[in-house]
Amino acid sequence: MTARLNVNIDHVATVRQARRAPEPSLVAAAMICEQAGADGITVHLRGDRRHIQDADLFVLRQAVTTYLNVEMAATEEMMKVAIDVKPDAVSLVPENPKEITTEGGLNVRTNIAIVRAAVSRLREMGVLASLFIDPDPFQIEAAREVNAQQVELCTAAYAEATLGASGIHGEGAVRANQELRRLREGAALAAQYGLHVAAGHGLTVRNVGAVAEISEVEEFNIGHSIISQAVFVGLEKSVRAMREAIARA
Repeated sequence: MTARLNVNIDHVATVRQARRAPEPSLVAAAMICEQAGADGITVHLRGDRRHIQDADLFVLRQAVTTYLNVEMAATEEMMKVAIDVKPDAVSLVPENPKEITTEGGLNVRTNIAIVRAAVSRLREMGVLASLFIDPDPFQIEAAREVNAQQVELCTAAYAEATLGASGIHGEGAVRANQELRRLREGAALAAQYGLHVAAGHGLTVRNVGAVAEISEVEEFNIGHSIISQAVFVGLEKSVRAMREAIARA
């Protein structure tokens, strides 16, 4: 079965916030993604509100007809927002205020009490609780311990290894294969524990296929590459291209 694709539209909001203007519209972006075959919409509400705003979540909750996944840190502030919005899923992620983008997976083991409490609150609301983690067996075991329903395996290391010519031949290809092995083993372990498995971070139409071949991966959350290509070919074509790349695996 082909894995689902949730399109992350954060960077549509990045363009909007650059001018604090009403355009481009997040609702219009979400509708185009859905019409192009996306199975869901993902957004990341950050503590500094650099792109997605609180009000966006409420509007998207009403507009999205497929599946709304909200990424957020496991803080009291964010849990209150989740309670008010009630998205279909919340993906708990690490957050460093100075980071450009998410820098690796959440360390569940180190923050196990905080994460367990957040997962419990989400599940009580009927919201699927997902954890964005590295494909590390210790983190996957911790995800099971805190009663998460899903893990999203961070594909950043794999994706970085595929960039440029070095990702096709030589050292980059070796690293990419090593990271793919970690993803395969992590996905198998998570599924063995009864966890749903998603994947994402840094994936493009060029490198997503190998990850889509991992049978346990049920869902992808992909944003930057899709929005970047949309600048040149339009959002609908960009979403369809990613959808097709996943389906070909």
